[in-house]
Order: sequence, then C-alpha cells, then structure tokens
Amino acid sequence: MLAKTYSSIVIGIDAYTIEIEANVSTTQRGAENILSIVGLPDLAVKESRDRVKSAIISSGLIPPRGNAVVNLAPADLKKEGAGFDLGIALALLAATGVVNAEQLARCAVLGELALDGTLRPVRGALPAAAQLRKEGKLEALLVPEANAEEAALAAGNTLGILPVSSLRDAIDAVNEGGRLAHKAHIEDYTGKFPADMPDFAEIKGQIMAKRALEIAAAGGHNILMVGPPGTGKSMAAMRLPGILPPMTLEETLETSRIYSVLGMLSSGQPLLNRRPFRAPHHTISDAGLIGGGKTPRPGEISLAHNGVLFLDELPEFKRNVFEVLRQPLENGEITVSRAAGNCSFPADFILCAAMNPCPCGRGEYDLGCTCKPEEKRRYLKKISGPLLDRIDLQIQLRQLSQQELLAAPNGETSAQIRQRVIRAREIQKERTKKTLHYCNAQFTPRELQKFCVVAPSGQQILRQAISHYKLSPRAYDRILKVARTIADLAESEYIRDEHLFEAINYRKKEW
Repeated sequence: MLAKTYSSIVIGIDAYTIEIEANVSTTQRGAENILSIVGLPDLAVKESRDRVKSAIISSGLIPPRGNAVVNLAPADLKKEGAGFDLGIALALLAATGVVNAEQLARCAVLGELALDGTLRPVRGALPAAAQLRKEGKLEALLVPEANAEEAALAAGNTLGILPVSSLRDAIDAVNEGGRLAHKAHIEDYTGKFPADMPDFAEIKGQIMAKRALEIAAAGGHNILMVGPPGTGKSMAAMRLPGILPPMTLEETLETSRIYSVLGMLSSGQPLLNRRPFRAPHHTISDAGLIGGGKTPRPGEISLAHNGVLFLDELPEFKRNVFEVLRQPLENGEITVSRAAGNCSFPADFILCAAMNPCPCGRGEYDLGCTCKPEEKRRYLKKISGPLLDRIDLQIQLRQLSQQELLAAPNGETSAQIRQRVIRAREIQKERTKKTLHYCNAQFTPRELQKFCVVAPSGQQILRQAISHYKLSPRAYDRILKVARTIADLAESEYIRDEHLFEAINYRKKEW
C-alpha cells in the first residue's frame, strides 16, 4: 500500500516542502524485513530507519513487515537532519493501515524521534510554517510541542499547528482529524520594549560618544569608537540596542527566522523581542562571521540582522575577516558561494566597532604611552581605508577626569534618547514614503541627491572638508547622510551649516 505526507527542509534560511512517500509490500512469513530510504538522504536521514523502528516498537505497535521503500521528493535535493523521522514513521504506519492515509496526505510533519517514541524539537519550524502557509495546499502541520509556538506565529490563520509530544500522540492527532490546533498571539511578542536593557544613564561623562551613538541609532549609521582601555567603549556599545526603536512585526519574523534555522529559539522564546546584539571574539573566522560551511549557514552578521554587530579590539581581527564586511555594509545582505550552490543571508545591521589608539592602549604620552610613531602607524594601518570609508561616525573617547569618576551618572536615560530616535525614524519613513524599516544610511544615490540638498554656504563647507581630509566620494556621501540624520533629530526640514559641521567632525582624524 502507498501512503504519503509532507515535511520541510531548510537550505540557507529558506524552507522547501518535501513529499514523503512510503510503499510497503508484504512478503512471506519469516522473510527479511527491509526498509530503504531514497531521495538523496544524508547519513542522519539514513539512520532514521533505526530510530523509526525503535520508536514504533516502544509505542506498542508492530513495524511494517516486508519490503518498505520511503522516497523523499524531489529526489535531486539533498535531505539533511533528523526532522524527517516523524513523517517517515507516520507514512509507514499509514501504508499499513494504522494511520488514516487520507488525513495524513493533508498534513505536513516535522519532528525527531527518540528511541522511546517521544519527540525532540527541530530547527527551522518557523520558516517551514511560513512556507507551507504561503503555498496554501495543506491543512495542518504537526510539530513537537517545543516548536509549536514559533510555528503558530508564522502559520497565521490558514495553517493549523498540531503540537505533539510522541509518536503515539501524533497518530491520534492525525486519526482524530478535528483536533484543536495551537494558536499563538503575535501581539504578545512585538511592539514592546524589554525592561532589562542596559541604560545610557549609567554611563559617566562621554557626552560626544552618547551623541554619536544617538545619531547612529537614528540613521542606521556605522560607528567606530577609539579610546584607551576603561573609557567605556564596550559599555556604550552594549547600550546602543536600547535606544533603537522596538522591532516591527516584519523585523521580528525576519530575524527570528534566522535564529530558528540555527536552533537558537526555545519554547519559552518563540520570537525575538529585542534587537540582536552580537559581539564575536576577535579570533572568529571569516566563515563564522559571514556564514558558511559545506551547507551554508548564517554567520554572526546575519544573527545581528536588524540589530547591532559589535567588534571590540577591531585591529586584532584577522584582515580577511573584517574585509568581508564590505558587501553586507553596502547591500544589507551576504551571498555565500559553495560548490553545492549559493545562499543569500540578510545582514542589515549597525556596525559598532571599538579599538585602542595604539598598541599599548594609552594613546598619549601623558597617560604613559611608550609606543613609537612607526608602531602606531602600523597598528592603525591594520584597518583598511575602504572599511573605514564605510564607517560614518568615527569618534575618540577620552579618559574621565577625577571629578567625573567620583560623581554619580547624571545623563539622559535610554528611554529619553529612544523617543528622539523613534521620531527621527518616523520623519525618514514619511520622507521616502516607504512602509518597511528604512533609515538615512540606506539612501540610494538618487535619494541622496533628492533629500540631501545643501545651501551655497554648505557647499563651501563641504569643498573645504574634501580638500582638508582628502575625502573619497563614498566618504562625501556618508557625510551628507549623517548631516541629514542630525537635521532629522533637530526636526529641521533643511540641512543647515551646523549640521554639516557636526557631521564632518565625525570623520577620521589622527588618533
């Protein structure tokens, strides 16, 4: 007898629907029982034969007798992982009449089986549910209970989510047919701001750094902080996500899909409710940063999508590692090419980098710096000009005075700064008439020419800046974008001279 159901596989961060066909032909009593899995399965899929057999026996059922063939279609797409276990088991049982084959053909199934018949969670339930809902051909998706919430959030109202805890539970869910599907309330996870975020009010001094981080948040600009150890670079960077606007529904689902593919969502956290903050160590490889592997998986820059990527001690990263940031900093995505094919991952993040001014870290003779001028130059040349060109705000943090150290912090709170950032973002959306997340750092050349017009006095300021700093065309464009953001924070319709002066002041200097 022939039976079928459906499952899903994730390649990159995109889900593809897989058809599971099972055909069981009975043999004479005492003949050997053989189960074959075809359709380009990897080792983990092939090993499902033993997991499925043990789970069926542990559930008090009799494994199919005779020759059984399970086909995973399309046959030219490589199948990986243990997420097909439950679908294979149900299809085999449907082929022997234990499971209602007609009902099963209207369902998709995800789940890894333990030997005792219980289910373990799988990766990629969120993109799988989203793809099945988009196709609109099936009625329900069976998933382990730990994956039910994230799947339900992506399934909407058109695809029923059936949470199951074991093979026996899954059999009952399919045979009963009308079982109540799991419902999720997406409003519980969006539009709210976590209360436990680090606060800007805890930072002493560093007024210029706070101002630069506010501009970075308002316009989506990249920022580099240079200063001696202990001046608060890392502390300030950790507070940058707290002044960004709350994540929209689109941003939440988009970012959560990446974390779901990597198995980084739990049943208690089916969606991200805060903007990501990723701070990889400087020993990370280029594949770890941008993504890769035999079957490409997202890297740190994709985990920072819609959030902040913090690179501390920037010169200590291998040159080839931070040079691969050029494409995502320009395009908001990264394409990883392998022999098996190409995968594109979203990577629209704010780059926040920090570094010491010299190898010893002190930076100034008065602070005890012993570095020779040539040593400083070699240290700073570890960061290439093209990468620095893509960092809009470059600021220097100074050592706090004794009075600032002893005094209590008295700056603005993150909530106060965040309100100005949200207002600036609203102005940017109104200006460009774009409904999705959008900010000045994403201006196209045409939008830059349209929205960043300066007065004749401002043009003279820019000419002097180009001559003095030897600005590249990219650096010139980025000064205009930063000036536009500063004007938006001031709720000014036009870019004024003071906005240009402040934007130019954030360009590279001799540290």
